[in-house]
Amino acid sequence: DPCRNFHCKKGKVCHVDKQGKPRCICQDPAACPSTKDYERVCGTDNKTYDGTCQLFGTKCQLEGTKMGRQLHLDYMGSCKYIPHCTDYEVDQFPLRMRDWLKNILMQYYERDLDTSGFLTEKQRSKVKKIYQNDKRLMAGDHAIELLLYDFEKNYHMYVYPVHWQFHQLDQHPVDRLLTHSELAPLRASLVPMEHCITRFFQECDGDRDKLIALKEWCHCFGIKE
Repeated sequence: DPCRNFHCKKGKVCHVDKQGKPRCICQDPAACPSTKDYERVCGTDNKTYDGTCQLFGTKCQLEGTKMGRQLHLDYMGSCKYIPHCTDYEVDQFPLRMRDWLKNILMQYYERDLDTSGFLTEKQRSKVKKIYQNDKRLMAGDHAIELLLYDFEKNYHMYVYPVHWQFHQLDQHPVDRLLTHSELAPLRASLVPMEHCITRFFQECDGDRDKLIALKEWCHCFGIKE
């Protein structure tokens, strides 16, 4: 099968032409496999799609048009009302996000105590120091004042989680720049819970080149050069 090891980007499928050569063509949205309710996604056109297959197939068919360029995965789940993010809320957002990233690494570390696999040995050694110091501030909802105080007092514990998340997202390609599609796995899953995440990432892009460099990412989270 010529298509067996032939890779197509999202929204396209492999098709063998008359000469027997594989090529990528747009996925027909109507031919996408049926999905469950929880697999629905909301596009940036504020339209609910039955899954990412249907969304990216539609985007592919609009390729070359303004609508196609602007259509992206907005967030997981059916489209709903997302409240406006105020200036005050976007200022507080990095505090919660830093704490959340740190707690994810704590959970990975605890799971690795039983069965390894979530973190590499190098990552484990870095997280171990954070983990041992983290019993003062247990995971959960914390007052903004407490998060700010902890960040100022234990700044070193927040640096690695912020770097770690950047490199988790920086995959296609690994170039120390985050594109919209690389940010999507994190952003799209958080929008319904953290309505400021879209504005936060927009403002992170200081030079407005639609790419977030590591320096811009760290600056947004209050990490010094």
